[in-house]
Amino acid sequence: MQWQKHGISGAASGAQKTILVGDSGVGKTSLLVQFDQGKFIPGSFSATVGIGFTVMLLGDSGVGKTCFLIQFKDGAFLSGTFIATVGIDFRNKVVTVDGVRVKLQIWDTAGQERFRSVTHAYYRDAQALLLLYDITNKSSFDNIRAWLTEIHEYAQRDVVIMLLGNKADVSSERVIRSEDGETLAREYGVPFMETSAKTGMNVELAFLAIAKELKYRALWQPDGPSFQIRDFVESQKKRPSCCSVL
Repeated sequence: MQWQKHGISGAASGAQKTILVGDSGVGKTSLLVQFDQGKFIPGSFSATVGIGFTVMLLGDSGVGKTCFLIQFKDGAFLSGTFIATVGIDFRNKVVTVDGVRVKLQIWDTAGQERFRSVTHAYYRDAQALLLLYDITNKSSFDNIRAWLTEIHEYAQRDVVIMLLGNKADVSSERVIRSEDGETLAREYGVPFMETSAKTGMNVELAFLAIAKELKYRALWQPDGPSFQIRDFVESQKKRPSCCSVL
């Protein structure tokens, strides 16, 4: 068997995965670096985060994916005109979910059609997908069905999907009703909420819900508490704090 050292190539080819386990500090990370790069890097490593997952941001160009990611990662909104993302960009953030540290590697993808073949290659390595449309742009909403078709073709069968109506702060220019987003989400059986990358409305909630679902799946125990992401999202949306930065 030919070993696949790098996670993306290994996952894409369906290669078997090997997990390193043991107490913190025994050298698991150094062992992995030695195998991957053929060298030992001296110094103190930070303890590896408990569990990690990959989340992709999808949707038409201009719906606010990059601003959404920056708001979550840095708690800031960068006003002005963004240069459209080319191919794939990513950021990491560690969140604490029910006392467990969860590392999210978040991939910001290009929405333009000419980059679609590039993003397709990454679908199967994502455990969760945040699918965004712009509530002020009808075509971005109309294209959601096409995005979902691609997701079902290229992504993992059990991938976690959440539908987000972004730019909810621009209510005066709204062309897509919240009820329309709710109806579409129910049709496909996915959770839904409206968000604002500018004000931070529901941005952290979206990532928290995804992280809780992925953590629940990874650490599921037959006698443990159950978790339903749609129920969690609906309960949180009813709280007054859901419309501000958490």
